[in-house]
Amino acid sequence: MSTTQTGGKPAVLVTGGAGYIGSHAALALLDAGWPVVVLDNLVTGFRWAVPDDAVFVEGDVGDVPLVASVIAEHGIGAIMHFAGSVVVPESVENPLKYYDNNTARSRTLIETAIAGGVAHFLFSSTAATYGIPETIPVTEDMPAIPINPYGRSKLMTEYMLADAAAAHPVNYCALRYFNVAGADPEGRSGQSTAGATHLIKVAVEAALGKRDGVAVFGTDYDTHDGTGVRDYIHVTDLVAAHIDALEKLIAAPEESHILNCGYGRGFSVLEVLDSVDRVAGVTLNRTIAPRRAGDPDALIADNSAILEALPWRPRHADLDGIVADALAWEAKLGEQG
Repeated sequence: MSTTQTGGKPAVLVTGGAGYIGSHAALALLDAGWPVVVLDNLVTGFRWAVPDDAVFVEGDVGDVPLVASVIAEHGIGAIMHFAGSVVVPESVENPLKYYDNNTARSRTLIETAIAGGVAHFLFSSTAATYGIPETIPVTEDMPAIPINPYGRSKLMTEYMLADAAAAHPVNYCALRYFNVAGADPEGRSGQSTAGATHLIKVAVEAALGKRDGVAVFGTDYDTHDGTGVRDYIHVTDLVAAHIDALEKLIAAPEESHILNCGYGRGFSVLEVLDSVDRVAGVTLNRTIAPRRAGDPDALIADNSAILEALPWRPRHADLDGIVADALAWEAKLGEQG
């Protein structure tokens, strides 16, 4: 398949494009007319999750000869970098894995991209870079003091991008995700990883009988009901922000950005479980468990910067709607299985 420019749109390399967010990004790019090449080592991703219209390359972002050849062969003009490890408790238990996957390999990818003349780089970052913020909601200019290796591994990559952009003809946007959830409303992709730790994924699995229940990790947080509060963003809204950010990078190549991706409203663990009960028509079995290492009390985005910088506007900012899309995808996975 040719990946030549379509209507002036350069080919985009989507790393981790067989994973949850990456597969949605590939779909959104293709829907908008961008040529797409997906690079994924399939350690946690799924070959079937890669859209049919995307070129697929199995491999690792740290494989310099492979990445260099992909950039040259397909005329890659931009990279959306989703490949990495994302489980906070695992990062505490196995920090060097995270500094390898998320930091060292990102450094190699950035270097290979610059050597290949890639001008634009979008990075899948995280609200975990903020650690435990002094005030809520969180703004991008607040101190970034991560409290776990996952957040630190991502922040290091942000630093590398900033320094690389100052020294080379490349600009970047680091998108700091809050809690990503839901699934493609058309049922084309969703969160499929076995043993996932994301609350909504776990809860809809329990609602469909795939788990015995849901553990509530800590009820003594400094929140209105004692459980952790998070800003949940629908994955479709999240990847739409990436496309708007890509267009911004191309239009203003001297500018780079760090932007929160969230709705500016948080829901507690118990509120999320109540939503799943409502949408699924069940009563989940809830078990109280100890806090997990590295979990802050609350993380809610101030999203005024992204609303000002980009034309992006949330279209799926409804908790029950997010849950309904996640539940529909989980049911589809059950049918496939």
